[in-house]
Amino acid sequence: MGWGLARVDTKNEEDGFFDNMSDRPIKAKAWQSYTVEGIIDANTKSLSFGGLCLYNGKFYFDKFELLIENGKGVFEPITVLNASFETPIKNGEIPKWDLGISKNKIVKVKEFKITSDKSSAEGVFGLLIEGSGIKIKENGKIGNIEGASPQIGAMISMLEDLKGRVEDAIKDMSQYELDYLHDEQANRIGSLIMHLAAAEAYYQVFTFENRDFNAEEKKKWSTALNLDQGGQDEFKGHEVQYYLDIYNQVRAKTIAELKKRDDAWFAEVQKRYDWTNHYCWFHVMEHQSSHLGQVLFLKKRIPPQKELRLEQKIKY
Repeated sequence: MGWGLARVDTKNEEDGFFDNMSDRPIKAKAWQSYTVEGIIDANTKSLSFGGLCLYNGKFYFDKFELLIENGKGVFEPITVLNASFETPIKNGEIPKWDLGISKNKIVKVKEFKITSDKSSAEGVFGLLIEGSGIKIKENGKIGNIEGASPQIGAMISMLEDLKGRVEDAIKDMSQYELDYLHDEQANRIGSLIMHLAAAEAYYQVFTFENRDFNAEEKKKWSTALNLDQGGQDEFKGHEVQYYLDIYNQVRAKTIAELKKRDDAWFAEVQKRYDWTNHYCWFHVMEHQSSHLGQVLFLKKRIPPQKELRLEQKIKY
């Protein structure tokens, strides 16, 4: 499915106009015109507009127009550079357009291929975005996981739902935002993602192998597990995908190992804490939820990144 998009960002950080056509997705297989209408006012800082695509398929875009109503009630056309995508695309870059809706935050999704195409509504070329190999996650459902017993399946789906929320919260964050330290007692958001991965890795060995971390695992995970000053010093200077790759690797192992077990295993007790395996993985789940709240709290308190401005030209 495809959509048009218009979004207003305001000067005072309040919600502005937003319409991504989610209530009227584009499914037609022939060229048609679609309109998104909204309000911009003196509080508007910027207007983002363009197209969205979702899931697998071929999505065609062409002939974007922007009209703004003047004080006399007349809609005046505003020049949109490369509005009909006549400038050929090279290396997946769309000339005069950005991938993403935030300044200097390019969002490239490897499952989408971007090319020029001779199917067009105007001129020689149109824009083709083709999605392939995208796995669709079902939302709003618990359990019914292929290859898993009922309670194991329910736990996997809840773990994955919360992990998805964590990913949604951080996926577009810059390195500056991931590294931002709110105060001396806080943790960086990047370090919190490492902490989630480390805690889950610990409960893997604790429940699947009935042991604690060995020396090699302690070296790998202890800083992330304990955080504090060590976490502040170590986990910085990385892009978001660095953290997500580690988190995804840990989660893939969790799901694979849980599927090897059944509901009876869930009822077994880990004698050290007198906890059942079921409770241990419930704890991993609620641990994700707790730190998700912390991530969202910190995210809202990140100040804009200051631009370095040189008052005088550097002389060589």
